[in-house]
Amino acid sequence: MRITKPTSTSIRVLLAEDQTMLRGALAALLDLEPDIQVVAQAADGREAQRMDREHRPEIIVTDIEMPHITGLELASLLKESGSQARVIILTTFARPGYLRRALDAGARGYLLKDSPASELAEAIRRVHAGLRAIDPVLAADAWSADADPLSDRERQVLQRAGDGRSSAEIAAELRLSEGTVRNYLSEAIAKLGAANRTDAARIARARGWL
Repeated sequence: MRITKPTSTSIRVLLAEDQTMLRGALAALLDLEPDIQVVAQAADGREAQRMDREHRPEIIVTDIEMPHITGLELASLLKESGSQARVIILTTFARPGYLRRALDAGARGYLLKDSPASELAEAIRRVHAGLRAIDPVLAADAWSADADPLSDRERQVLQRAGDGRSSAEIAAELRLSEGTVRNYLSEAIAKLGAANRTDAARIARARGWL
């Protein structure tokens, strides 16, 4: 955690990014903005959730893939908890499926990591003002993208199966029976028209559903 430039008019930002060097670079870039204050930095989603309660940021900039809690899960949990922080997703995933899931989770912004640093600062200002900040090309593609057919539980099970975990391991982690895990996998495979769980995970990831 790092505190910088405390002023009464700065936009209070929390950065959630598991890559230490990138997180530090983002904080340094935002420190150059006269109206933005990075009040905390988190290395994973669970730490970001705790820091949200502790520091009360106005904006949370988060990656999607992080340990313990993903950026999308973080956005959903903050929404459910009544947090006042507005979430901006900053990711490498240029897929309409991820954008749709992010918006459904309550995110107000979605930018790609190869965007200029000035765009992130401007996105923070727009979201702080109550507007959205969405990558325009990705937003246009999202209108024509297929809807995500997976339920939240099917997605959780399929994601772990795609990472190579067995049904027994998934059942233990999610506190389900092995039969229930197999049922969720069968439903996901059928919905995606896949040959098996590995193929289903590949299809879902390619479309931004996992």
